[in-house]
Amino acid sequence: MEHENAASRPRRGLSLSVRTRIVTVITIVTTLGLLAVGVSVYLVERHRILEQVDDRLSANLESARYLIETGPDERGAWTSSTAALTAVVERMSPDDNTGALGMAEGRITTVPGVELDLALDGEHDFAAHVERTRHDDGPTIGTYAEAGVVWRYLAAPIAVPGSPDPSEVVFVMVYDVEAELGEFNAAARAFIIASVAVVAVVAAAGTLVATRLLRPLRHMREIAERVSERSLDERIPAVGNDDVADLAETMNRMLDRLDSALDSQRQLLSDVGHELKTPITIVRGHVELMDPENPTDARDTQALAADELERMSQLIEDLSAAAALHGPRPVQTAPVDVADLVVQIERKASALSGAHVRLGSIAQGVVDLDAGRITQAMLQLVQNALTHGGGQIEIGSRTIPGRLELWVRDYGPGVPDHVKQRIFERFTRGADAQTRTGSGLGLSIVRVIARAHGGDIRVVDAEGGGALFIITVPRTDDAADSSIFVSPQNKGD
Repeated sequence: MEHENAASRPRRGLSLSVRTRIVTVITIVTTLGLLAVGVSVYLVERHRILEQVDDRLSANLESARYLIETGPDERGAWTSSTAALTAVVERMSPDDNTGALGMAEGRITTVPGVELDLALDGEHDFAAHVERTRHDDGPTIGTYAEAGVVWRYLAAPIAVPGSPDPSEVVFVMVYDVEAELGEFNAAARAFIIASVAVVAVVAAAGTLVATRLLRPLRHMREIAERVSERSLDERIPAVGNDDVADLAETMNRMLDRLDSALDSQRQLLSDVGHELKTPITIVRGHVELMDPENPTDARDTQALAADELERMSQLIEDLSAAAALHGPRPVQTAPVDVADLVVQIERKASALSGAHVRLGSIAQGVVDLDAGRITQAMLQLVQNALTHGGGQIEIGSRTIPGRLELWVRDYGPGVPDHVKQRIFERFTRGADAQTRTGSGLGLSIVRVIARAHGGDIRVVDAEGGGALFIITVPRTDDAADSSIFVSPQNKGD
């Protein structure tokens, strides 16, 4: 059985479970968020460091200018450009990842007297690059990116009036950009390692949480499969106060309705089978015993078969009418004048053969209901009263707070108390059912119509004898009507 059910399920393509998709989405979002933050911070910080390097180069240029302007020991003037260059190179403020040198005619002539992070005394290619790219009329800030290094440099010409050759020399200040960024790159690598750890923790936590949250859904699916394959007795345990628990309760209510509907369907099929079995048995028995040579016997059998077939046809029509009332929209309500409706029902009921119908009290007002269905229900009650209570029938209506009651009264023997509770069930007929025709569905249809309006139907003993059938439907506008009547007295109403 399980193999057949598995084979009957539609095949789906390769797909990921809900848990996997949730964890994947959370992990991807976390990764993208950390990546966006890391890249943004890295770009901003890198730009800040490069700007800071240029600011330091500019600050050293200002210091060199001040030193040249003030002369040796802040008095007098420099005797030569070379002396001024030597003083500037040796007195510069050392900084991390920096170097300095002095140049004359494209050659390195002066280096600092102290050891700096960046030693430039042998960097002749760099000196040639500076000589080619510097401006003759002022300082130059540029970038040297060759031989596996990236340096940001300042080249400032120095010329002392009346200086012997070389009359113009160049002071060069250099920052190692890769070294400057290296410290921040180390922090960036630490951030990447921490981000990977965070993503792993988020993925693990998401897996645990998703597993815990989705476990009840897996149980629901398993129970739903067992319910569909075995019975409708099993229910889903609702644990907690979250949305999953609400879903479990909703599914349990759905299973209750489904179980009730299937029970009702099984009972209907059983009742229909029982109701159809009797006329079929009668017709078959008489046809088998009929003497085809006897005209009288043939005519009697024909009449009996026609009568039973008519009864089965009526049963099928009643079943179709009852089924139509179980559709998605069994009634379509609209504002209806209750007094006019009752008068129209009385006129239609008076046309039934043998019926002597009179109006009782009539309520005044407008109520939302399906006039066609209410008419159908009231005429069915009139037909029932005509069949079981004789020809004298009275119909009417009345309003009470929040409700409208429409009633049909007969003057027959009434309904026994033990029958009142089940008289509106399918295929339930009175004590005189053997001498009456009918499918036993009429009052059941009336109850379905009443409940489709949000109301119900009941039967009570009418005072003075007979039965009083009362259809009750809700109404919302108590101030829009007035009731001018005296309702028939009854017991138990």
